[in-house]
Amino acid sequence: MADSARAGRMAKRIQTIVATAIDQQNWDRRLELVTVTDARVTGDLHDATVYYTVRGREIEDAPDHEGAEEALNRVKGQLRKIVGDQLGVRFTPTLSFALDTVPEASAHMEALLAKARARDAELAKLAENATPAGAEDPYKKTSGEDVADGSDR
Repeated sequence: MADSARAGRMAKRIQTIVATAIDQQNWDRRLELVTVTDARVTGDLHDATVYYTVRGREIEDAPDHEGAEEALNRVKGQLRKIVGDQLGVRFTPTLSFALDTVPEASAHMEALLAKARARDAELAKLAENATPAGAEDPYKKTSGEDVADGSDR
C-alpha cells in the first residue's frame, strides 16, 4: 500500500491533467462548462475519483448536470489514456467522476447564516428599549463588598 502523501501528490497531478485535457480538447460541447474541483486517489493508487462542478450558461440557467456526467463518462477512456501518458506510473488509475456538492452546500449554509443574522438583528432591536424585570441591580451586597478594588482595607 502506498503512503498517503504519494496518493495526495498523485491526486493533485491527476486533477491538473484532467482539467487541462478537458479545457484543451474539444470532445463535447457539454464539457465547456465543467470545472474540475478536486481529485482523490485510493490508498492502493488504483482508483481515482475526480470531482467536478458545472456552471450554467447564463446566470439564471440551471447547470446541466446529467449532460456533463454523460459527456465525462463518454470521454473517460481518453482521459485515462492522457493521465497514464503524463503521470508516468506503472499502473494508471481508473477514473470515476463525482459531482461536487460543496458549492451548493456552501450556498445553503450562507443562506442559513443570513437568516440567523437577520433574526439576531431583530432581537437586538427589540432588546434596545427593554428594562430589567426586577430591581436595577438584582445582586445582594453585604457591607464588605462595597470596596471597588477587592483589597482588604
